[in-house]
Amino acid sequence: MPDRPRRIPEATVARLPLYYRALVEMAEQRTPTVSSERLAEMAGVNAAKVRKDFSYLGSYGTRGVGYDVEYLLFQISRELGLTQDWPVVIVGIGNLGAALANYRGFSARGFRIVALVDADPAKCGKEVGGLVVEPLADLPRIVAERDVAIGIIATPAAAAQEVAGLLVSAGVTSVLNFAPTVIAVPPGVSLRKVDLSIELQILSFYQQRRDEAAEGRRVAFGGLT
Repeated sequence: MPDRPRRIPEATVARLPLYYRALVEMAEQRTPTVSSERLAEMAGVNAAKVRKDFSYLGSYGTRGVGYDVEYLLFQISRELGLTQDWPVVIVGIGNLGAALANYRGFSARGFRIVALVDADPAKCGKEVGGLVVEPLADLPRIVAERDVAIGIIATPAAAAQEVAGLLVSAGVTSVLNFAPTVIAVPPGVSLRKVDLSIELQILSFYQQRRDEAAEGRRVAFGGLT
């Protein structure tokens, strides 16, 4: 009986895109091998975690040499499903949705934008990023005809839950939510959220600490006689 594939922990899966990005950069620079220490530095983790993560892929590197960059890229691409061509629909073609539609990096990573959808009749029929915006009412047909695998929600917060329901009803089982709100999906549907305001708030936290430290140093030195 063949061995069952080793389960990869969710925390490791979340770090694989970080390694992938670093490895792509090294491949573009024609770097043949990379140490776990260097990869850890580029991905913002520690070397022991890198080695543990890669052990789940069955990749252990070579002592004194490191990891083969091209082979590791292949392994991570395979695990992340980037060797396939995933059809994607973007729902909500405001400023953010239009920016996503115009981004050319998706196709290089295995994601193909096949449709742009909006509920606003004024936007429907216009071309954005080489695609014509289609009405929300056509979403079920679009998903079925173009075999959409992933739905991106870039709508205002108030419309996000309804759009998520429409995507799921149409058969989409992977959803990426950019809307600044929490949405719910049924079991069996994968949901990821990108909250730009949270990321900005985290940056604000660190910026405030730096400003406070700088002010403390200024007062300390200014108080010297």
